[in-house]
Amino acid sequence: MLYVPRGAGIDRTDNLFVGLSRMLPIYIALGVVAVLILGAILIYNGLVAKRQTANEAFSGIDIQLKLRRELIPNLVETVKGYAAHEKSTLDAVIAARNAAASAQGPAAMGAAEGVLGQSLGKLFALAENYPDLKANSNFLQLQTELSSIEDKVAASRRFYNSAVNDLNTAIEQFPASMIAGATGFTKREMFDVGETERASLNVAPTVKF
Repeated sequence: MLYVPRGAGIDRTDNLFVGLSRMLPIYIALGVVAVLILGAILIYNGLVAKRQTANEAFSGIDIQLKLRRELIPNLVETVKGYAAHEKSTLDAVIAARNAAASAQGPAAMGAAEGVLGQSLGKLFALAENYPDLKANSNFLQLQTELSSIEDKVAASRRFYNSAVNDLNTAIEQFPASMIAGATGFTKREMFDVGETERASLNVAPTVKF
């Protein structure tokens, strides 16, 4: 019969508890590190998603603005056929278009597009004095297309600025601000076309026939 010393089982249990108690701080530390790493990954992925949304929203604005700029030379030529002597107004539209095409960055693009929008407004106001021009089918088609684009620009602009606001807010908030700074995330510029043009873009445009 095997002899087991009295108290040997208790000693082994005590040793087990002592070992676990010594390892417990290590396990807790590893758990905290794991939680912090997981949290950092989730925050980083959230920032990436917000940045991607802002990029896609800006692409939507850029596409619509390029479409508008492509229509302007044809519009100017059409108006010139009826009001060639309105050279200063026509030249101002072309100059504003070229400036908008060369602008870089949302803020600069927004300002340039605001000036272009004002120039187009003056051009359409000028057309009110030329009944034959107002009745021209090409002019009416261009006016309709430009009005449709303005509506899409307004919607794209609101979507982009909302996405940028979400991204900028996330970058500033703790603890995302620490991760954003360490991984190269920076605040984005809003697309602002100026107070006058902003008012016209925030409502659906109308087309006069």
